[in-house]
Amino acid sequence: METSILIMAAVLCAPAALRAAEPLRIGVAGVSHGHIHEVISKAHRGDFTVVGVWEANDSLRAATHLHDKVDGALFYADLDRMLDQTQPEAVVAFGPVYDHLQVVEACAPRGIHVMVEKPLAVSVEHAHRIADLARRYGIIVMTNYETTWYATNDEAFRLVRAGVIGEITRMNIFDGHQGPVEIGCGPEFLAWLTDPKLNGGGAVMDFGCYGANLATKMFLGEKPLKVSGVLKQQKPHIYPKVDDDATIVLEYPTATVEIMASWNWPMNRKDMHIYGSRGYIYQDTATDMRLYTDGRETHLAPQRLPAPYDDSFRYLAALVRGEITMAPYDLSALENNVTVVEILEAAKRNAAGTPVRPAQPPRTK
Repeated sequence: METSILIMAAVLCAPAALRAAEPLRIGVAGVSHGHIHEVISKAHRGDFTVVGVWEANDSLRAATHLHDKVDGALFYADLDRMLDQTQPEAVVAFGPVYDHLQVVEACAPRGIHVMVEKPLAVSVEHAHRIADLARRYGIIVMTNYETTWYATNDEAFRLVRAGVIGEITRMNIFDGHQGPVEIGCGPEFLAWLTDPKLNGGGAVMDFGCYGANLATKMFLGEKPLKVSGVLKQQKPHIYPKVDDDATIVLEYPTATVEIMASWNWPMNRKDMHIYGSRGYIYQDTATDMRLYTDGRETHLAPQRLPAPYDDSFRYLAALVRGEITMAPYDLSALENNVTVVEILEAAKRNAAGTPVRPAQPPRTK
């Protein structure tokens, strides 16, 4: 009897086990994002397979380097046709942020999960619509950030949770580079990255989202009491339509977070400083960090995160297959990223308001 039960259990579990071992079937929606190289460079690994590619722009569809990895017959000019004919388990969006809503609108009723590149949406209206669709149809909508896979960020959160530096009082988060034009982003990427409608803004969206995402994780999904923002155009001759420098301040009950997002840094950076009542954590790079406690600074180099927590495609596959789940405040989670868009929109609205000038001394006669 026991043997029969074991055999039956093995038979019932076999399809799920086989499915988990198979590559994740993904569709690609849009090819204009500079991060499309993530698909191209990882296609050989075997943990996912591209079953279809949608790109509405004929020139981009013909020119993309995805042709080196994907059969030309799998490229489509129509999103609905691609989804219906190729039947992906998940779709990864690599087009304008404005198009994220369109992708979710197409995928959600079909029960197809979605991963978008950060940020989730160009506006609160789009973000809330995406969230409504995800909940109604029971799909995963995951937002991908490079910094999610940093071992140093994961270790920083662990140290804070363990109370190593005491109660958090301040976070300073720095993200950006010299500018998308300056670092050589392609014209197809720049066309929407520097467009206020298609990207929702400039540096405030491109890099402000990182800090808002990390802060929302740090405070376990709690929304800030107050958001203020300063947006600048330091290079209007290069970026005439959008900001290229943003400072966002978030006020929480016991802490202040300052997000410095810019296309004007003299170097590439994605780092943060976390200050507590008994010490600090400087997350310097993806692999190196410093911890200050008891009057002494120590350099730390955390080990690479284990799979699937080290890579967006592995993480997506594990979510789709039900091998892992996300807390609402996790970095890739929908709830976290709706809050991110709410923060960014609040910062933009505040920056557009009437500035308050300091009181001036009375003029002497």
